[in-house]
Amino acid sequence: MNILTLPFYKYQGTGNDFVIIDGIINDVNSINNIVVAKLCDRKFGIGADGLMIISRLEGFDFEMIYYNSDGGLSTMCGNGGRCIAALAHQLGYCRLEVHFLAADGPHFASLESDEVALGMANVEVINKINPSDYVLNTGSPHYVSFTEKKNLENIVEVGKKIRYSENYISEGINVNLCFWDGSMLYVATLKEELRMKP
Repeated sequence: MNILTLPFYKYQGTGNDFVIIDGIINDVNSINNIVVAKLCDRKFGIGADGLMIISRLEGFDFEMIYYNSDGGLSTMCGNGGRCIAALAHQLGYCRLEVHFLAADGPHFASLESDEVALGMANVEVINKINPSDYVLNTGSPHYVSFTEKKNLENIVEVGKKIRYSENYISEGINVNLCFWDGSMLYVATLKEELRMKP
């Protein structure tokens, strides 16, 4: 099938947008890193933060195959997981309780009305960098920094300094700046390309 005529869906979850292809009824053999990068290009393609394929897998409702916008196979994406669970239910591949496999292992999700609750992998290790900064893995690596509220507005500037520092430049890391005001937690996130090792 010509990739230009391949049906797709466009979903967004908390601001992250995704192209999703039903690989159960469509031939996705032509999908590769070059095609993904072209489809996700915001000027010349559909435009998206990533591309996901719903694939059949015995023992699960489906398998989630996730690519970053540059075409690289990637780690788990929470917002992507919520979107693909909602679409899989819409397509009739699962009920309101969803069990699927992603790059980091099995996940459960539940749907109620237009909301999707997703269980992420247990965080086994939290590395404390200093009194206010932590590194942990939720299926993809995150650098979490508790800071002043005003710094949340500078997430791109502050986040890129962390993301492209010597420790994280080769593997990539999501950066979360957080502020707790005593009753509410505010979070700003810089999501960068996170590739799985070959």
